[in-house]
Amino acid sequence: MPSLFRLFAALPLGLLHLLGALLGWAAFAASATYRRRFLANARQAGYGFGAVSSAVGHAGRMVAELPRMWLGQPPRCTMVNEECVQRAYAAGRGVVFLTPHLGCFELSVQVAARRWSGDHGEITVLYRPARQPWLAQVMETARNRPGVQAVPTTLAGVRQMIKALRRGAAVGLLPDQVPPEGQGVWSPFFGREAYTMTLAARLALQTGATIIVARCERLSWGRGYVLFLEELSVPLSRNLEAAVQQINEAMEQSIRQCPQQYLWGYARYKQPRSEAVLAVPDEVSP
Repeated sequence: MPSLFRLFAALPLGLLHLLGALLGWAAFAASATYRRRFLANARQAGYGFGAVSSAVGHAGRMVAELPRMWLGQPPRCTMVNEECVQRAYAAGRGVVFLTPHLGCFELSVQVAARRWSGDHGEITVLYRPARQPWLAQVMETARNRPGVQAVPTTLAGVRQMIKALRRGAAVGLLPDQVPPEGQGVWSPFFGREAYTMTLAARLALQTGATIIVARCERLSWGRGYVLFLEELSVPLSRNLEAAVQQINEAMEQSIRQCPQQYLWGYARYKQPRSEAVLAVPDEVSP
């Protein structure tokens, strides 16, 4: 498998996206469970299948482009509204980059790191190690790209994120992923209660860091990507549950900008799994 990953990493982006689109539709056709969840999640957000059918192919593109993102040459990506990030760094309290499961979210942090890590230090991101030994080894190496420090989802990893924010650096999170039981709260997402992480809100509230919402959209025919950046539209509430809801609303707004590239098949409304509670250290708890 590592050899296959390296082979795919060397392929042209357009070819990867073509293969990925075929993979996405094959998975959609083969799995009734996946189809039902995709359609139900899209319907919950107010979209019929015709409006988001291209998201089926984009889900496959996301899988096919991973080897390139982890091991290959960085693809072309332009940025829109990078001035908001400049202002956030200038404030000196750190930056929390948040992106939903939309487009090429793996590339978002790499692009931001290439642009700002030289002046402001590495961007720290959390990752959950894979269960397969070969994939865990690839991920450990690949996600630590230049300017990016990947830390595991442990208390030590969270402490590293806090330290990064305290020194004015940046961290990155996907706040629309379902955290383990005890690490989130139930909060509306497209009008339905979804178990939502509190970590992103806690980090911002306790350090004063600026939240930047990022979405990295794919361009057609393998022409590259565009990274859109914007500051949270309103100040984050000091109430934790209200702050979590604000972040969910910001993710909704980002998704509505490009619903054709969101992972509608993601099990966003599932029950959280039981696991040892990963808490924010006491010195930064509300």
